[in-house]
Amino acid sequence: MNEEEQKLNEVLMLFYFGYRTFTEKPDQMIEKYGIQRVHHRILFFIARIPGITVNDLLSIIEVSKQALNAPLRQLYEKGLITMVQADYDKRYKQLYLTEKGKLLESELSHVQHEQMKNIFTSLGGNHQEAWIDVMKELSRVRPGQKQFQALLKENLEK
Repeated sequence: MNEEEQKLNEVLMLFYFGYRTFTEKPDQMIEKYGIQRVHHRILFFIARIPGITVNDLLSIIEVSKQALNAPLRQLYEKGLITMVQADYDKRYKQLYLTEKGKLLESELSHVQHEQMKNIFTSLGGNHQEAWIDVMKELSRVRPGQKQFQALLKENLEK
């Protein structure tokens, strides 16, 4: 194995362990609610785009309707989200966080915000910008990321 392959293997290993660290505390927090990481992702995106339709959420998370159905139902039953028929078209359901859902999502995001803030502060320099560049490049090919950016822009313009 040459030096470049060794460095790339190290990158992959660090990415794996870094992701585990990034998700560990939120995973422990949501376990108390009897939910999993997929539920966390759903809460995250509903928080960023209140009123998102189920179809748009499907596109962003890049899962099938069947894969999203049970987690949405569970979040609804736990009182973390509400589903409302869209005024503009009764065929669409819009998703919102309840107060309980907002509180949980805020706590989960706060933990991860603090992790990233502390890392970037301790490293100094332009590490945050470099990290953003890497993540943008990784996510560039994801249709869900493109859909999210379009909806976020649309939501901000309202």
